[in-house]
Amino acid sequence: MRTSQYRWSPQDGWSASPAPSREAHWLLVFGNPDVLRARAWQGPVREAFPSALITGCSTAGEIAGTQVVDEGLTCTAVTFRQSRVCAHVTPIQDAGDSFRAGAWLGQQVRSNELVHVVVFSDGLRVNGSDLVRGLTSVLGPDVGVTGGLSADGDRFRETLVVHEDRCEPGLVAAVGLHGPALRIGCASLGGWDPFGPERLITRSHGNVLHELDGRSALSLYETYLGEHAAGLPASALRFPLSVRASQKERAVVRTVLAVDADAGTMTFAGDVPQGAYAQLMRANVDRLVDGAAGAARTSYAPLAGAVPSLALLISCVGRRLVLQQRIEEEVEAVREVVGPDTVLAGFYSYGEISPFTPTARCELHNQTMTVTTFSEP
Repeated sequence: MRTSQYRWSPQDGWSASPAPSREAHWLLVFGNPDVLRARAWQGPVREAFPSALITGCSTAGEIAGTQVVDEGLTCTAVTFRQSRVCAHVTPIQDAGDSFRAGAWLGQQVRSNELVHVVVFSDGLRVNGSDLVRGLTSVLGPDVGVTGGLSADGDRFRETLVVHEDRCEPGLVAAVGLHGPALRIGCASLGGWDPFGPERLITRSHGNVLHELDGRSALSLYETYLGEHAAGLPASALRFPLSVRASQKERAVVRTVLAVDADAGTMTFAGDVPQGAYAQLMRANVDRLVDGAAGAARTSYAPLAGAVPSLALLISCVGRRLVLQQRIEEEVEAVREVVGPDTVLAGFYSYGEISPFTPTARCELHNQTMTVTTFSEP
């Protein structure tokens, strides 16, 4: 497995000649939403990588090595020694269509040699929890699933998914990686601290939250945010919600995608089930960086000592807003774990898809750093 990385921008073209990657099997394209939308990149990218399966999405920042960049595209080319890659795409109308989309994609990519699935989804029209449930209902527990929800900076207007010559909103793409030689590890960790009382979710529907402790959820959220409430939903990225289905289960973190002031509701990237417990969270910068390093260490374990050729990093836009000028510290923390020979690629997202550890159940997360490591010894 060989991996190489390049930058492309409308102003400067390629950062370096991609000629060595003309035989690449898979190209990961992560980019600025406006650059992707203009489509000037499609000709140069296809010319440079004529044989590659192209997948990716719009972002809230791209990860290229230990840099976090915003302009242009980051293109990461993967050439397999003997493994096989395929991809399928389906439209998604709204959050209620999420389970169907996941199950359909699972049917398309599965095979006897399927090892792992990487998912790139529209970041605004989806219930990520239902999307994951649809996929895993077909694929079962032996196939790993990771990926993320595309982003539009902190604007929350329109996100794009890339699949071959398509670059559109309202799509979900699933990339199937097939072959017994592949070694893939994954993990997801956060680093946020809870504050305020834990409250019961007394009314919700899927990923739409109506009431906490019998009171308007939006009203309570606005009370805690104070002067920051005027910036909803973007300001809520700094104050995500921790959700536990029961007192015994591990909490997942949820980020607000939209608010409805008239209805008093908040729409999250994944489920906020009625009867669960919810608590507001706030950032601890050092713990965010430690969480990124922890995810990298856990993802490394299944590779049995092999150095990963590629580490796919998907982190939440909320982490970027909090870390600000220290944002590259979390990427550098991953580099320290995987070493200098692993190509780091990824993006800042509206939601991360991964299990907490390689043997856990896959879930939709927010405000985490998700690391997927790939090796083909």
